[in-house]
Formats: sequence, C-alpha cells, structure tokens
Amino acid sequence: QVQLEESGGGLVQAGGSLRLSCVVSGRTSSTYAMAWFRQAPGKGREIVAAITSTGDTTYYADSVKGRFTISRDNTKNRMYLQMNSLKPEDTAVYNCAAGVLSTWFRAWASNEYAYWGQGTQVTVSS
Repeated sequence: QVQLEESGGGLVQAGGSLRLSCVVSGRTSSTYAMAWFRQAPGKGREIVAAITSTGDTTYYADSVKGRFTISRDNTKNRMYLQMNSLKPEDTAVYNCAAGVLSTWFRAWASNEYAYWGQGTQVTVSS
C-alpha cells in the first residue's frame, strides 16, 4: 500500500519562505507522477505544481510561477516544494499526491492521482 506523508508546513510572514517535503512509502516513488495541491478555507482544491516520474518536466499554476519550485529525489522517495515570496493568499492546507497519469496534459487534475497525503498547514501572515 502506498502512503504519502507531508512535512514542513508552518506559520511564516509574507515574503518569507518554506520548504515542504513529501515522503513516499510502500512503493518506489519513481513509479508515479507527483503533485502538490492546496485547499484554502472555503475554497476548492487547486493544483499548485506537478512533476513527472523522472523529474524532467514540471507544471505550475499561474499563481505560483516564479515563486515556487517543485523537485523530487527518487533515491530518497521524496518530493519537495520550495516556496519563496509567500503571500497571505498562499495560506492553505497543502497535500501531496501521486499517480500514474492518463496523460501529462491532465497533470492539473486531482482525479488523476490515486494516492494522497493527509496535508500540512501553511499560514502566511500579512
């Protein structure tokens, strides 16, 4: 059984940085494309960033382009999200997800991912 666990969330001031980590257990992470999604209070879940199984291609939501960087280390079964220049609107629960995508063009779609972590809270104060 594949399990994902996030860490690295917390409280940070606007303009600050955080690095989220997601560890995969139960199966090698290199099998899956992976992604970060987030959900703010009262809003729906949205894609933040995604990365192919090999790490050679990435996707970013427009709202985080130039500020966030997704990466992975398959030797450690880990994925990361480096978040810089954080804004109050980045406040949300961040979930990592893993799956075998039907097509990379649907990397933004939450229903492409079969496995999900419990989430880590990121709060950005103004």
